[in-house]
Amino acid sequence: MSESADDPEIFWVRPEQRGIIPLDKFHISRSLQKTLKRSPFEISYDTAFEQVLEGCAIRRDPNAGTWINQTIRDGYIALHKAGHCHSVEAWQDGQLVGGLYGVSLGGAFFGESMFSHVTDASKVCLVHLVERLRAHGFKLLDTQFTTGHLQRFGAVEIPAKDYEDMLLPAILTPAQF
Repeated sequence: MSESADDPEIFWVRPEQRGIIPLDKFHISRSLQKTLKRSPFEISYDTAFEQVLEGCAIRRDPNAGTWINQTIRDGYIALHKAGHCHSVEAWQDGQLVGGLYGVSLGGAFFGESMFSHVTDASKVCLVHLVERLRAHGFKLLDTQFTTGHLQRFGAVEIPAKDYEDMLLPAILTPAQF
């Protein structure tokens, strides 16, 4: 992470309680199920990675700042070009209206950030991400932290030790995004 977009330094975060979404316990609310049935978005994968990264860096509250600086952008773009960082994009009328991105390593996906310019766009991207992870044999969806938003989908906090016990088997699981 970075303190701000202008700070060239980065630092590592290792929370004592780690956020994950158990793939077998992922929850979709009834209202989101209705949105999914309407299919208001065209969903794509890895077609607008840098646009998604930029969308995640922009905050609705200009006073909130961002943790994504140029060093972090460059790193994620390099990981994307190497096939280890992926995005899920939501489009409406040809415009990118939401998305998320993260890093994949073996059967582990490390969700980094998400954004939405239209109601439910990032939520729909998360649903498609989970479907894709399940279909491709992933074992772990790491959210690093939990938020009220992610808890609605089944995100839980687990002790760092339990997380570390899950991590190695997940990374060693062969999976392709």
